[in-house]
Amino acid sequence: MILREIIFYWLGFGQCFMNDEKKEDPIVSTPLGKYRGSILTSTLGKTIYSFRGIRYAKPPVKNLRFLPPVPVTKHTGIYNATEDGDVCPQLTCSLIPISEDCLFANVYTTKLPNENEILKRPVVIYIHSGALYALSGRSDDVGPQYFMDQDILLVTFNYRLGVLGFISTGDKEAPGNNGFKDQVTLMRWVKKNIEYFGGDPNSVTLFGYSAGGMSVTLHLISPMSKGLFHQAIIGSFSALGQWPTGRNQLDVTKRQARVVGCPDDTPANIIRCLRQRSFEELQYSLSKMFEFESSPSLLWKPVIEEDFGQERFLTDHPMKLVLEGKFHEVPILSGVTAEEFSYKAIEMVKNPRMLKYLDENWEKIAPIIFLYERDTQQSKMISRGLRSFYFGGKKLDSTILHPLAQLVQATTGFAVNRVVKLFSEKTNRSVYYYRFSYMGRYSYVYLPESNGSLLYGPVHQDDLIYIFPCSFLFPKFEKTDPEFRIIQKLTTMWANFARTGLV
Repeated sequence: MILREIIFYWLGFGQCFMNDEKKEDPIVSTPLGKYRGSILTSTLGKTIYSFRGIRYAKPPVKNLRFLPPVPVTKHTGIYNATEDGDVCPQLTCSLIPISEDCLFANVYTTKLPNENEILKRPVVIYIHSGALYALSGRSDDVGPQYFMDQDILLVTFNYRLGVLGFISTGDKEAPGNNGFKDQVTLMRWVKKNIEYFGGDPNSVTLFGYSAGGMSVTLHLISPMSKGLFHQAIIGSFSALGQWPTGRNQLDVTKRQARVVGCPDDTPANIIRCLRQRSFEELQYSLSKMFEFESSPSLLWKPVIEEDFGQERFLTDHPMKLVLEGKFHEVPILSGVTAEEFSYKAIEMVKNPRMLKYLDENWEKIAPIIFLYERDTQQSKMISRGLRSFYFGGKKLDSTILHPLAQLVQATTGFAVNRVVKLFSEKTNRSVYYYRFSYMGRYSYVYLPESNGSLLYGPVHQDDLIYIFPCSFLFPKFEKTDPEFRIIQKLTTMWANFARTGLV
């Protein structure tokens, strides 16, 4: 087995960033009220003004569960923005605070406006990864220290995950996409308030990775996101993949209901019962939702919303909208790592039981793993075509490691390549493609039977190691470390793109 693979699940970790008590905590005044922040330090020693745990939407609890987000209203006094907010419910074995009240944002900058100077720094909003059911925008997961050596303003945030964020019955009970609507609410908060932190609301780059990259693609075509961002960075996934996009996720919703002992007969009964379940019950039920090992990796997905009087996030199929040119024209930067998820092939080949089951049930299991349509004649044709092309129609055994790795990698690569190809054909704005192939001293995955000494990479998220400090997995690199050269290259490229739309 892979000795170290922590892409969607967190291990326990402690507080990572200590405030500099020698400097006075910054206070920013906005139309919503005042915020007290704290002081951090960048890799090159710059002072970072950090505002963490800013509430951007009302707590989505009780009668607001499964409903679209409600923007915050003005607060009194000085809001304490010195610590991260709670993480949205997810399956984790860590000791981090988890709560359904989790719609919080972090704002970082190295310079604040004053009476004599109006600042307009480019803003980067980062949408975190995690397959729409894990991770967060906390400072110990996506820290600001590397990016803040560039003259930009960084915003990270949480959005609702799993069933709490993406349940969809396809009717007025739960039209769907609430997690994406959380993201829009955050973007609207930025539009109205970021100038008071020294950011330029008319120069916003939306940067998403993996599930976040899929999210950014959707914001390019969503009417709700129009005018809220001006550049897009799409990392290691997109919404233009091979999976079907339907008008509901009733099958997954019914499975969720059964897992926690709720009826699955009507949408109204399902929603009524799920509202009565604690978030802990829903949180820990995730492991029972998968169908084959940890697949499908994309359990909850975006849906095309019917009109029930609500503000609709997605009005038609993403591919159709892009092909018809119905998207927001902004510069795009998109790419992948050299190996992405290809290491998954090692796990399969090293597990004879799994490989045998996959071989004997290929037409049933392949669509679950590789995220294409199921239980149709087209699905069977795709399964047979993949088996013929990649494996020559032969039995799946230990000799198919390399072609299986190529197939697994294509799950991510296909979605990103489609973004680059289609948008470059349909827009006059700049579209860039990157491939990250640097092999450093650290990785999310190590080769099996190497006692954690041999890296397998660069895999999915390995490029993020050099953009955001992830302190519970990796050391925070200093300027004397060999990784610092890559940190400077990546953050400079991303910051230049945020400033100009060019790299």
